[in-house]
Amino acid sequence: MAASGFKFFWTTHKWVGIIAAVVFLNIGVTGFLLLIKKQVPWIQPPEQKGSATYELTADFDAILESIRVVPEAGIQSWKDVDRLDVRPKKGILKVVPLNNRWEIQVDLRTAQVLQVEYRRSDLIEQLHDGSFYGSWVHGWVMPAIAFCLLYLVFSGLYLWIEPALRRRKRRANPPPRPSPRPDPMSG
Repeated sequence: MAASGFKFFWTTHKWVGIIAAVVFLNIGVTGFLLLIKKQVPWIQPPEQKGSATYELTADFDAILESIRVVPEAGIQSWKDVDRLDVRPKKGILKVVPLNNRWEIQVDLRTAQVLQVEYRRSDLIEQLHDGSFYGSWVHGWVMPAIAFCLLYLVFSGLYLWIEPALRRRKRRANPPPRPSPRPDPMSG
């Protein structure tokens, strides 16, 4: 049984590892990029400083008017906005459009546009969690890959421990040595 169990785990460990390696590579590379996104402006634009901190006096109509003139944003109304990220300590508001990856940073006191930069971190996050490829990948494939990772851990432990236990058992119970045969020439 031990030999057939070992062969089963050896074969499945190999094929699960090969298939899952592509996804693990994607998760590893994108995870690393997400870890360093604040230090690399190419991934996520650096946060600007507004003219005043904790002074949120700009009204939403003024903010909408200032971002409507940004051609990259393609924003005409609040329906075109995916999200607003308010940073009171920095005195800014980040606006992310619904249909593209541009980020507009607006001063929360004056409603002036401080910066317009392309934001790649959202794309990297979608690649990382599988939602870029479709909701079914995020909902079904990624949990299956998590299961594959657990399987690889436990089958790898088995493949490492089982031969060690076999060697230990062999050392504890060595096979009997054959008795030396008498030398026919001696007398």
